[in-house]
Amino acid sequence: MNAKHQKTLHAVFSDPISGALEWARIEAMLLAIGCEMAEGSGSSVSFRKDGVMFHVHRPHPGKEALRYRVRLVRDFLQQIKWA
Repeated sequence: MNAKHQKTLHAVFSDPISGALEWARIEAMLLAIGCEMAEGSGSSVSFRKDGVMFHVHRPHPGKEALRYRVRLVRDFLQQIKWA
């Protein structure tokens, strides 16, 4: 995991939760920690690591992850014991 991924991880766990974090940065961080990504139909995407699955729709038309998406990513990272 490079410095940009570490900054993204820190941003995911910062309080208050940021609503200005770009979704592409979150995806890149999840891939960097070893998650497998599966594209669904439309904006649907799933991540899997250590038998735990996380499913979400990418933001559109904007590129920022809304607070609820960041919270879901935070929960997923806690489930896989990455946090």
